[in-house]
Amino acid sequence: MKKYWFSLFLLTGLLLAGCADHEAKSEDTKDEISAGLLVTESGLGDDSFSDSAFKGLEQARDELGITFDYREPFDKKYKEHMKDLIEQDHDVIIGLGYNSQAAIDELAQEYPKQQFVLIDAVSEFDNVTSITFKEDEGSYLIGLIAGMRTKSGVVGFIGGERIPVVERFETGFTEGVKKVNPDAEILIEYAGTFDDDTKGSNITKSMVEKGADFVFPAAGFTGIGALKEAQNQGIYAFGVDSDQFFVAEKAVVTSMLKNLDVALYDVMEQLVNGERLEGGQITLGVKEQGVGLAPIRLINLTDEQQAVLDKEMGQ
Repeated sequence: MKKYWFSLFLLTGLLLAGCADHEAKSEDTKDEISAGLLVTESGLGDDSFSDSAFKGLEQARDELGITFDYREPFDKKYKEHMKDLIEQDHDVIIGLGYNSQAAIDELAQEYPKQQFVLIDAVSEFDNVTSITFKEDEGSYLIGLIAGMRTKSGVVGFIGGERIPVVERFETGFTEGVKKVNPDAEILIEYAGTFDDDTKGSNITKSMVEKGADFVFPAAGFTGIGALKEAQNQGIYAFGVDSDQFFVAEKAVVTSMLKNLDVALYDVMEQLVNGERLEGGQITLGVKEQGVGLAPIRLINLTDEQQAVLDKEMGQ
């Protein structure tokens, strides 16, 4: 009889332990933080904005244990893709670029408890955290290098669409060039698109014909065409958003880094630590390490030129 009760007690204990283990696993699964990412309409493989965001979430997955899913809005149906991600019950929905804002603003009202992150635009809704960058500060550094190293005295800026974020790139670049080389000529042209590498190539050809020996495209996939054409033409260029040296290794001197990967990693770390996003706007510049430069390659700055650059970078 004692053996019976002992066996029953042991069996009950094992069942309870099993249930407790199952509940713990369920709770762990429930607590796993996840993100839904809507990249730009250029999609992944742009060696720039979308890839940088994806890299940040990959790092958060590998180091923090988060999960994530993504959509590429080639059809420009931002709301539909974002709603699909919301229905997957992600802790945060991330939209890249100003094209995502209308969808996020609308869905933020529909889903007031859902947390959103909007990159490169500013939303007024409390459940949206807007992250912007001081592109002018990073582009200013690029302008300094172009202004100090141009031999022809002619440099070029190629924008994608004429929107505030790209105009900040233009402003910073222009101010940097003029700071060190007031007599330099700055060619400026907007492609009207972020998705046409052929157009980027043609604009670069036109600028080379006008004497440009450095070009700086802030134009997404259009800019990829510009970088490759700069290499074909034997001139120098600057990458944007991420280190684009490997796009054109004989042309890309450095890149203006927009550390989107770091910003999104920090967002995911905050959520993993049990904190809710506070909404509002976060603006990241050189001081906050939100923007900066990739390693300088292909050219050597003089000690004096390096000192000018270091001063502006706060080093």
